[in-house]
Amino acid sequence: MEASWRQVAGGRGRARGRATAAPSGNGIHLRGAGGGRERVGGRRSFGASPGGVATSAAAGSRHSPAGSQALQTPAASDGDTRELERTKQYVNEAFQAGAMTCLICIASVKRNQAVWSCSGCFCIFHMPCIQKWAKDSEFLVSSVTDDDFGKRDYPWPCPKCRFEYKRSETPSRYYCYCGKVEDPPLDPWLVPHSCGQVCEREFKPSCGHKCLLLCHPGPCPPCPKMVTTTCYCKKAKPIPRRCSAKEWSCQLPCGRKLLCGQHKCENPCHAGSCQPCPRVSRQKCVCGKKVAERSCASPLWHCDQVCGKTLPCGNHTCEQVCHVGACGECPRSGKRFCPCQKSRFSLPCTEDVPTCGDSCDKVLECGIHRCSQRCHRGPCETCRQEVEKHCRCGKHTKRMPCHKPYLCETKCVKMRDCQKHQCRRKCCPGNCPPCDQNCGRTLGCRNHKCPSVCHRGSCYPCPETVDVKCNCGNTKVTVPCGRERTTRPPKCREQCSRPPTCHHTSQEKHRCHFGSCPPCHQPCQKVLEKCGHLCPAPCHDQALIKQTGRHQPTGPWEQPSEPAFIQTALPCPPCQVPIPMECLGKHEVSPLPCHAVGPYSCKRVCGRILDCQNHTCMKECHKVTKIDGCTGKNKAGPECLHCEEGCSKSRPLGCLHPCILPCHPGECPPCVQMLRIKCHCKITSLYVECRKITTADVNEKNLLSCCKNQCPKELPCGHRCKEMCHPGECPFNCNQKVKLRCPCKRIKKELQCNKVRENQVSIECDTMCKEMKRKASEIKEAEAKAAFEEEKRRQQAELEAFENRLKGRRKKNRKRDEVAVELSLWQKHKYYLLSVCGAVVVVFAWYITHDVN
Repeated sequence: MEASWRQVAGGRGRARGRATAAPSGNGIHLRGAGGGRERVGGRRSFGASPGGVATSAAAGSRHSPAGSQALQTPAASDGDTRELERTKQYVNEAFQAGAMTCLICIASVKRNQAVWSCSGCFCIFHMPCIQKWAKDSEFLVSSVTDDDFGKRDYPWPCPKCRFEYKRSETPSRYYCYCGKVEDPPLDPWLVPHSCGQVCEREFKPSCGHKCLLLCHPGPCPPCPKMVTTTCYCKKAKPIPRRCSAKEWSCQLPCGRKLLCGQHKCENPCHAGSCQPCPRVSRQKCVCGKKVAERSCASPLWHCDQVCGKTLPCGNHTCEQVCHVGACGECPRSGKRFCPCQKSRFSLPCTEDVPTCGDSCDKVLECGIHRCSQRCHRGPCETCRQEVEKHCRCGKHTKRMPCHKPYLCETKCVKMRDCQKHQCRRKCCPGNCPPCDQNCGRTLGCRNHKCPSVCHRGSCYPCPETVDVKCNCGNTKVTVPCGRERTTRPPKCREQCSRPPTCHHTSQEKHRCHFGSCPPCHQPCQKVLEKCGHLCPAPCHDQALIKQTGRHQPTGPWEQPSEPAFIQTALPCPPCQVPIPMECLGKHEVSPLPCHAVGPYSCKRVCGRILDCQNHTCMKECHKVTKIDGCTGKNKAGPECLHCEEGCSKSRPLGCLHPCILPCHPGECPPCVQMLRIKCHCKITSLYVECRKITTADVNEKNLLSCCKNQCPKELPCGHRCKEMCHPGECPFNCNQKVKLRCPCKRIKKELQCNKVRENQVSIECDTMCKEMKRKASEIKEAEAKAAFEEEKRRQQAELEAFENRLKGRRKKNRKRDEVAVELSLWQKHKYYLLSVCGAVVVVFAWYITHDVN
């Protein structure tokens, strides 16, 4: 008994160093990798999904340099790119799925976990999972089929493509995809489980080149090398082409002679042998009795008539149907045996062989006894001897005819190969058949049950695949069954095709998504009822509004509920289209929102000229009724203010009195107010009309301000001004007599004041004046010298007294030691002498002045 996967004709892929892989364009085609179910040895097995792509998820959580390089591998523009598309699809879907899935444990393959990759379907498994799978598979097969348990070397299959591996090929070490590096280090910039080196695996079928991509998962892409090759028919000149697409057709007629030997192949240049000749001709059958129109590619054919030719014996005819060559000898000629094969007779072909009369002695159908009849023609009869027979299970015996089988009613209680169910077959000889019940255990995907017959060991992984689709269903990712719960839906690049939920005929373009569509931001464009304009606001048919008036909590013990929002259609906002509108006072034209169009105040001051022609209306911008016959735009109307102010026109220069009239147009009347003014000398008050002062020139003003009296001002010389009351400074023409003295005041003369002030006359001291000045200086020097001597003697006495105190004499003797200083005559009477000298000097001076006069 062989393992179930060994009985499967298909489902095998390429393996490392094995010659059983099916050749294809790039060495990655799997033979018989169909998705159907096959009944094998009483047990169903499941084929892999096409290409071995759907069950593989991403090789990492993000793109990597190697992955990008694999996707960008150049393909032959004029060759078959299907194999390259398969490689691209494998890597692309692996990166999009989100995570690699182990089909044994239905768990994600992490970047830092040791893995093993099948060389046939390139599916990735955890290293501990595949090791346990190989061990369980070998144990299961050897325990059921091998009498010498554990001695034969049984292969184990890949869980996905059922490709067989020897026991020695059980993975024990963790290698990268290309098999160069053991335990490849984790590099975030590389594809997970990749070494980052050049792949260098040979292309399949072998072309002499090696893969130049970085170490990558999945099959190698088609060979991108350029070679020079000719077409199939060898007629065209060699041209450079991709090595993976080096076989090409020149599209010229083939021209090779067909098998019929008469015609040539007219098909375009093609690969392989030429097709059979498509022409039709009249051809005879091999016996030559019939002629028919047949394809030129099959000139030999047989009719349905018996040959009928006379055999060499001359008594019988050939009974073969239309044949080639001679009919042969008569089958009844030569020596022939009797029916029991014991006697041999030489008789003519016209006579039948007689029976020999001996016992038949042929072994009957029971295989134990022989035929006891005479030599006879035809089959022997059934064995009718009674024998002691054992039942098939060997537990009971019974005497009965030999030709009848004996089956007891005892049911077998042995366990079948599944080790779960009893045999329960009547009179079982011990070779209990395999269990024919369904397994029914839930697979690792937790969606399906095992459809195989009941078996031992682990169930095969769920062969189904699930398409995880986007919302619209145009974009999908194929993942192993059971992974659809943890696989995020793919990002769809198609536009969302849902109908709009608002009043618009089409919604804004956005990508396919789950959940509700985003709020519509298109302009509302509804026609407003009041003005007829289009609403420019964003669409507000599905606005979220906080729900109000909900249940209020009855007390502080009741938890407040979360605010609820409801979707509702809001009314269009007020129209904001700008409409030019003039204000009430016609000051400006401003754009107003359409909903607020109407008479408005610009808040400026009215500014219209009142009837007084001096002031403007200070009201805020207001409506003004036009007056008949008045066309001025700035003319005040009846609604404007009436001027109640006094006259504010500027007065003549110098007039400080207000106009006695209210605010009026035109010029103000002359001011007749009496002004009280001071004369030029500031002594007399004068009363003059204001208009005379304001209209008079400078000379007239001086006359009006003159009091006709003598000016009371003093000249710089100290005398009174002799002029009549006048403005400005007094003229310096004083003619009054003044006395002029010499510097020592002894000589004096009378002169005019103006000449003295102008330094035109001066009096110098004479000789007597100088002598008196000398004597006075000598007296001062004598007084200074006497004072100096007196001060010196006083200081000397104080010094001696200080020295005596330092000698330590007693207080009572201190008076004896004091030096008695006798005052001089000058010190005693200096004050009297000074008074007398002063009086003498004054008398002398007075005498001199009277002599001079």
